[in-house]
Amino acid sequence: MASLEKRTTVSMIDVGRKRTTLRKAKARGFIRLLPGTVARIREGRISKGDVLNTARLAGIMAAKRASDIVPLCHPLLLTAVEMDVTVVRGGVEIVASVAARERTGVEMEALAAVSAAALTVYDMCKSIDRAAVITDIYLLEKSGGKSGRFIRRKS
Repeated sequence: MASLEKRTTVSMIDVGRKRTTLRKAKARGFIRLLPGTVARIREGRISKGDVLNTARLAGIMAAKRASDIVPLCHPLLLTAVEMDVTVVRGGVEIVASVAARERTGVEMEALAAVSAAALTVYDMCKSIDRAAVITDIYLLEKSGGKSGRFIRRKS
């Protein structure tokens, strides 16, 4: 009779022996909105308040707390988080840049920042735009550490 027991192991990667280096990452995301919603954001006419600055703040807060929401993500002491939240044709573009002197990369922090900023835009606009779509969240570039530099090629 075969055993039905299945064992799995989940663990954080041990970064204790890795070198501390300057790690940077930049991520991007987009939230597609109706033209009327875009106009109202530009004009500052969203009832919940200043969409762009609230999204920037949400992104910074999320970058600092990425390890609280991503189970195997190491808590890191970030040295910088920059949020660029811009109204463009068709919606809002979000770019997060994160840096730290650490033993592991800051990609998850940049991606968490973009995600939280996009969710904040969605939350602030959902009462007037049920068609809003959060899309295209991805890593643009990263540097530092053993694996070196990555830059996404334009497609």
